[in-house]
Amino acid sequence: GPAAHIFAGISQGKLPLFQSRDYDDPPGLLEKTEYLLREWVNIYHSPQGAKDPNKAFSMFVHQMNCHGILKTDDLITRFFRLSTQMVVELCYRFLPDCTGTGATNTRNKMFHTVDAYVKLISLLVKHSGEANNSATKINLLNKVLGIVAGVLQQDHETHQTDFQQLPYQRIFIMLFLELNAREPILEAINFQLLTAYFHTLHILRPAKSPGFAYAWLELVSHRLFLGRMLGLTPQQKGWYMYAQLLIDLFKYLAPFLRNAELAKPVTVLYKGTLRVLLVLLHDFPEFLCDYHYGFCDVIPPNCIQMRNLILSAFPRNMRLPDPFTPNLKVDMLAEISNEPRVLTEFALMIQPASFKKDLDHYLKARTPVTFLSDLRSNLQISNEPGLRYNIPLMNALVLYVGHEAITYIRKKGLSPNMTTIAHSAHMDIFQNLAVDLDTEGRYLFLNAIANQLRYPNSHTHYFSCTLLYLFAEANTEAIQEQITRVLLERLIVNRPHPWGLLITFIELIKNPTYKFWNHEFVHCAPEIEKLFESVARSCMVQKHVPPPAENDLSEL
Repeated sequence: GPAAHIFAGISQGKLPLFQSRDYDDPPGLLEKTEYLLREWVNIYHSPQGAKDPNKAFSMFVHQMNCHGILKTDDLITRFFRLSTQMVVELCYRFLPDCTGTGATNTRNKMFHTVDAYVKLISLLVKHSGEANNSATKINLLNKVLGIVAGVLQQDHETHQTDFQQLPYQRIFIMLFLELNAREPILEAINFQLLTAYFHTLHILRPAKSPGFAYAWLELVSHRLFLGRMLGLTPQQKGWYMYAQLLIDLFKYLAPFLRNAELAKPVTVLYKGTLRVLLVLLHDFPEFLCDYHYGFCDVIPPNCIQMRNLILSAFPRNMRLPDPFTPNLKVDMLAEISNEPRVLTEFALMIQPASFKKDLDHYLKARTPVTFLSDLRSNLQISNEPGLRYNIPLMNALVLYVGHEAITYIRKKGLSPNMTTIAHSAHMDIFQNLAVDLDTEGRYLFLNAIANQLRYPNSHTHYFSCTLLYLFAEANTEAIQEQITRVLLERLIVNRPHPWGLLITFIELIKNPTYKFWNHEFVHCAPEIEKLFESVARSCMVQKHVPPPAENDLSEL
């Protein structure tokens, strides 16, 4: 597959500068490569090269043949490795002068060589093999991307904190632009090109090459890359790849965000991530809708605003009902019975298989009787505060049980509401979790429910009813206080706020059934009481304000 060629390129690219680990390059290859690279840069920037680039390229290929570079795959691979190392080394020589008044001039000198080298790669890829033989072109592209990635990794290892990402960022982005030109020969291999870039960027993800993180995010969020991945590629074939790259980013940020350790470099990356999410919310909301589960699974519970951005997405063909409409009948909305598309196999995350088997058996027959009493220990993985619970398992369990509950209610010819969701095996599980878990576990459990409060659909409706039911049936005020906290902390951050979150909170504070304003925690301190009144006022007053969609974040 494509990854095999990339990894072959990486192993070649990671060889130390200008030498091989196992055996030296053939005598004279270094000098030939240096001569040819210089020759190509001159040809590319000459008036004749600008006038007729294809003719200039043909002449240069003849020179490469004369020097025996194109004789074998091994020699071509070595040529690309040495050329990449030379181009990068040249950039390192120029970079100290990239400050002050001469910065632009110095960058132009660097890019003079880098861009010429990129053009050579693109022409060799385009013209390799027969015109209609895409396999040869893609294999060469994968090999070259692997070589550049390997050189980057070796450079990252060697230079550590002095590593410079600029030359690699320039090579990757300029090559992507070159290979996305509107030419039939390139259009035919566009999906394979995207796949090659996906594999390369996944290999170079921030967790593996942190010094490349800024350039990596810039590549992933480039309008052409983003547009090709999510917009222009037919049948949404690029979606799963782009989702994986975002998950790579969230996973890297997670430990910093979880511990609120936002040093300046991490803050810059975090703000960049929020901006990418805003672009996705505005231009590709369906993508965020479909992958919300996988994203929320890797975003730490305390990242409320980041999660709200994802959960606020709704399909562009849907007109959201105003959540502030007096006496809004949510269960009467046409969309409320539609099942949302979730492109993450959450049922497979319920492990081990024996636990999944017991869960299914309990949902069907309420046996084994020990299932509920063992539930907490099945979710707990350590005794360390903050890390006690298996969060992915908790999230999967909540969505799976909710999904099964909706199916069960529908099979009886009914719709989910406060009456039909009660007194079932599904609600037994949820009530058991609400009562039996400690504060940390209950917070994670309620968060997993709140993650399903999105645009009007069957999941939003069911989980909104579930949260309100758990509040009404709670045997202690501590549970009610925690439900309120989970909703409130998602509402007091900057907009946007998910539609399902708003309708749930408005119902909780307006419906006298829940006696919300009688609870002690609402009045426990003057500042808390003021906060509740302020949020309630904004929920009651904004009756004619359209629901928030992709509003800007004030701190960006």
